Amino acid sequence: MNYLFILLSLLMGAIVLISNYLVQFPINYYGLENILTYGAFSYPLAFLITDLANRTFGKFIARKIVYIGFFLGVLSTLFFSTNFSDLISIRIAIGSGTAFIVAQLLDVQIFDKLRREKWFVAPLTSSIAGSFVDTMLFFSISFYATGISWITLSLGDLTIKLLVALLMLVPYRLLLGTVKAV
Repeated sequence: MNYLFILLSLLMGAIVLISNYLVQFPINYYGLENILTYGAFSYPLAFLITDLANRTFGKFIARKIVYIGFFLGVLSTLFFSTNFSDLISIRIAIGSGTAFIVAQLLDVQIFDKLRREKWFVAPLTSSIAGSFVDTMLFFSISFYATGISWITLSLGDLTIKLLVALLMLVPYRLLLGTVKAV
């Protein structure tokens, strides 16, 4: 458990850092610049990690991984991708930390309540709820009253997160047997 716990914790922190960096860049293709950022594609991996940890170790260890990922992700975001002379960059760090901790802890709770259902119910339901809460908190804290079209960005972001939550069921199912064997 020790190796897997450390690996999942480090991956969680890395996903937070990568997503916080990528959310600053809109997708400038096909007219998506006001609808979508690159962060929408990387962040749902955090729910995959949380759900695998929850299924494998239970909610208490999953929470520890969330807390460690939160600490590592926020600390590294402040160090690597926060421009302290830019208010939006600071708001992104605050919004990310707030949204991450609330959404991931919600994911842990919902997953735990549904863990006895069919294999896909807990990860899908908890990821959908967590994605919605994360998206609304992050975009409202980070971009409200900035002139950035945060509502359309949040809707585009949420759409991608929901699609990725569906797609993450495949690696979830495949990795579930692997992480249980470790």
